[in-house]
Amino acid sequence: MPRKARLDAPGLLHHIMIRGIERRKIFNDDKDRENLVERLFILLPETRTQCYAWAFLSNHAHFLIRSGPQGIASLMRKLLTGYAVSYNRRHRRHGQLFQNRYKSVICQEDNYLQELVRYIHLNPLRAKIVRDLKELDRYSYSGHSALMGKEKRQWQDTGYVLGFFGKRIGEARREYRLYVEKGISMGRRPELVGGGLVRSLGGWGEVKKIRLFGQDRIKGDQRILGDSDFVMDVLSESGENFSHRYRLKSRGFDFEKAAERVSSLFGVEKDYITGRGRQGDRVRARDLLCYWCSIELGIPMADLSRKLELTLAAVSYAVKRGEKIAKETGCHLDD
Repeated sequence: MPRKARLDAPGLLHHIMIRGIERRKIFNDDKDRENLVERLFILLPETRTQCYAWAFLSNHAHFLIRSGPQGIASLMRKLLTGYAVSYNRRHRRHGQLFQNRYKSVICQEDNYLQELVRYIHLNPLRAKIVRDLKELDRYSYSGHSALMGKEKRQWQDTGYVLGFFGKRIGEARREYRLYVEKGISMGRRPELVGGGLVRSLGGWGEVKKIRLFGQDRIKGDQRILGDSDFVMDVLSESGENFSHRYRLKSRGFDFEKAAERVSSLFGVEKDYITGRGRQGDRVRARDLLCYWCSIELGIPMADLSRKLELTLAAVSYAVKRGEKIAKETGCHLDD
């Protein structure tokens, strides 16, 4: 069966997995690991890609990233090709280093971001690279140590993740660590690696039951992690709407132009929308602005948080409310 085309577009959340060919090592020592870290240090800012979680094991690695303006293909090609050439030269080997192409699963952020951060960061503990959570706190080759403040990784967006656990850094780290600790007993969690439609229905057993009643069009898609609505939206967008974001950007739409559009719709000044305050009209206008910027333009919520001086959680809630406003009013950013 031919493999499916990769789903990719700016602003999508991806769980990416790379594996060594025939399960062989892709890291022989810390010098190899530092090599890949240095490439991430250069390429993530260069491609404007956010990284929220990552972990290096001996024969594979995990990343949770939000794609930049050009998607993930260019980033991964540069990252893996450059590393493979360097690895082969250093270890005097030839041939393919990685198993086929990397695996990329598009993830539904609201339901899975925190779960995936925990799942990815517990990999070194599950693989017995570290003995316990205390040792994981200081393991250099996982994003967990950066979230705990033990390592400084400028290319890892720790603020976005910790923002879901508390307003103050100390509180956020404590709550995050407790959350990770609770995940230790959950094991490997194969349900977190794709197949959203099937999983959201309760597994293939439930799908078979549904088919008995004549509903035989249910399917899964291993490229997507999310509920049925999310999976169908992504599949639809992959064929129809991913180009919409590019069209908006080609017409000059950015945060400022979106704010101008909302200002015109609500009849209020742009500074009023982006300023502080909980007045009803201000909140509704700001909600719509957050929705259009996040969903239509692919602006990371972390950027909106900084621009609007809101917590990440507040931006996330604003996006949800803004979607309802857009549907109720029938307003579009590019009307």
